[in-house]
Amino acid sequence: MTLTGELLIGGARVRATTGTMKAFNPATGELIEPEFAFGGSAEVDRALRLAGEAFDSYSHTDLADRAAFLDLIADKLEALKDELAERASLEAGLPVAQFEGEALRTADVFRKFAVVVRQGRFLQAAIDPAQPDRRPAPRMDHRLQKVALGPGVIFGASNFPISYSVAGGDTASALAAGCPVVVKAHNAHPGASEIQGRVIAQAVAEAGLHEGVFSVVRGVGNEIGEALVDHPLVRAVTFTGSEGGGMALYRRAQRRPDPIPVFTEMTSVNPTFVLPAALAARGAEIGGGLVQRAMYNVGQACLKPAILLAVDGPGFPELRDAATAEVEKVAARTMLTPGIHDSYTRNAQRMENGATRIGAGTAPTGAWDGQSTGEQLLAEPALREEVFGPAILLVRLTGTDQLLEVARAFRGQLSATMHAEAADRTAAEQLLPILERRTGRIVFNAFSIPQEVSYASTHGGPFPATSDSRFTSVGMGAVERFVRPVTYQNFPDEFLPQPLREANPLHLWRLVDGELSQR
Repeated sequence: MTLTGELLIGGARVRATTGTMKAFNPATGELIEPEFAFGGSAEVDRALRLAGEAFDSYSHTDLADRAAFLDLIADKLEALKDELAERASLEAGLPVAQFEGEALRTADVFRKFAVVVRQGRFLQAAIDPAQPDRRPAPRMDHRLQKVALGPGVIFGASNFPISYSVAGGDTASALAAGCPVVVKAHNAHPGASEIQGRVIAQAVAEAGLHEGVFSVVRGVGNEIGEALVDHPLVRAVTFTGSEGGGMALYRRAQRRPDPIPVFTEMTSVNPTFVLPAALAARGAEIGGGLVQRAMYNVGQACLKPAILLAVDGPGFPELRDAATAEVEKVAARTMLTPGIHDSYTRNAQRMENGATRIGAGTAPTGAWDGQSTGEQLLAEPALREEVFGPAILLVRLTGTDQLLEVARAFRGQLSATMHAEAADRTAAEQLLPILERRTGRIVFNAFSIPQEVSYASTHGGPFPATSDSRFTSVGMGAVERFVRPVTYQNFPDEFLPQPLREANPLHLWRLVDGELSQR
């Protein structure tokens, strides 16, 4: 595919209207051709007007046709995985193999959402039949299904150029729900974004859908983001990035005349708690294994296990030494953008102000591991904040009581992990309810990376991990962000949507008078 640098507004390719940029290779410092177009409020308005025009037809597509569309996107992504991975590698400065895997996983996500659409369970169809003879008052027929919210805006993320980008899980789940999508592509990987955007645009055309089902815009500064959030046709927004950026969008959306949901994924340190018996039995294994996972993507992953906490006692020296040895194997690698590197350098220094450095990688910009105490962690909230990049904090605790106190001090997290043995059961039972209040995913005797994309996945948590802990941005449940319930009362059967008709023509599982049924 020859990159043109154009914006994708519906089925049209649009040249620059407010400026251009070139991609930047963070590994070499070189600019990469071609020039990529910036748009502004006019392009945003055009894209969202098209999305509004597409909404009625796309949200009412047959489930089988919508699923086939998602499968088509998956096929096209898979066919271009090599080209996509090579371009992502150029723009991120990380190995091609990493992005080949990311491209395949992203294609698989579209296929999984195709299954979700075919099954129709996300509609949550429910039927309470009429009871004309009920006393003291009769009951009319009530039927419920979830319907698409409306056009969605997806902000691409910097750290995963494919899976959290133009063709990422946010886009897949919105399209599965029946929502047209306008993506604000991240400027860190414009070429990878164009490849993904053209793949989806081609699928839209081949499926015979309205061109407004999908658009990609790009811009600089706050203007384009504000225009997207402010547009009256937008019904939902997703964002993955910093707490400051996410909350700025969230607050802006709440100031609209008609506030809309903004689903942000922002910050998390994903603490790992090692209970005493597990520490004594597996300290070295846990310490080394955690560092290996934490250094994935040069520590630039939202699920990085960034803080390792253990009670000082048998196994602690082994855990510390294994973690230190693993850190010292880490060679310096390129970070995704100069801005991320600068932020990492500042925040790593902040961490070191409350910790003692006990290990470092092979160059100053490599991974390092600091050791702190429970007292310092409680006294200095900054130590409990995310350092995005290859940094880990090891915390030495005085006992189980302090471990529980520290657990209570954490803000909301995407995940939390406990390592425990049978002898740790009492402490584990005390820790578990604390973690349930703090996170959306609790890992036992494993690590927070990797994460499955499945029906049981949760990628969310209390603030500031996300802006709404009731939803997930990863897994099949992510579609719930883009739908809302509608009840149809006293409708003749022929006027009802197909999922709610008496004959159940789509053969869906439905809740009929309180009982699951496929009849």
